[in-house]
Amino acid sequence: MENQNTFNPKVSQDVSNKIVIGLERISEVFKLLLWKKAKHIGLSPIQIQMVTFVAFHASELCNVSHLAKEFNVTKPTISDAIKVLEKKGMIFKDYSPIDQRSYTIQLTENGKEIVAETSDFTSPLKAQIDSLDATELDSFFNTLSSLIYKLNQSEVLTVQRTCYACKFYQKTNDTSYCNLLQAILKNKDIRLDCPEFVAK
Repeated sequence: MENQNTFNPKVSQDVSNKIVIGLERISEVFKLLLWKKAKHIGLSPIQIQMVTFVAFHASELCNVSHLAKEFNVTKPTISDAIKVLEKKGMIFKDYSPIDQRSYTIQLTENGKEIVAETSDFTSPLKAQIDSLDATELDSFFNTLSSLIYKLNQSEVLTVQRTCYACKFYQKTNDTSYCNLLQAILKNKDIRLDCPEFVAK
């Protein structure tokens, strides 16, 4: 069994295994950078991710149920984070006029300042990606966007808003087209988080 383990360095690994190991290391970089920023400003990583998400997404996505799916955590974990953020004056609950038990999360001015303060935590990672040439970037992004879509289709990734899964997306031969924008999409135009996304 151990000889089949992707992380066993003694095994002659194929390229797929090496890519999995590479992705695991990149995910560790992301977590490390997020933790450093979190400790610096006195928030947890999930709290930073939540305020950042709320800042840039439609209000209907900023509720406990969706946030739990978005970050692959339990509803109680999201509720606990909301309590802390509310206590720190970074968010407020916008209750539904129809059902007072239902609410969305909105940012206060303090919350918006925190989003601005934490916006650079990925800079060391982005700097290395920026150093790739245009061909490498295009190939890397094409592979990454396809992988995200396939992981969603196999229900490993629960939430995504990429063009490939949108009802407005159409592919004919090798040409991608957005029926909402009424435009041909080049590889670089494919979005991983589209605000106009509507599931097929």
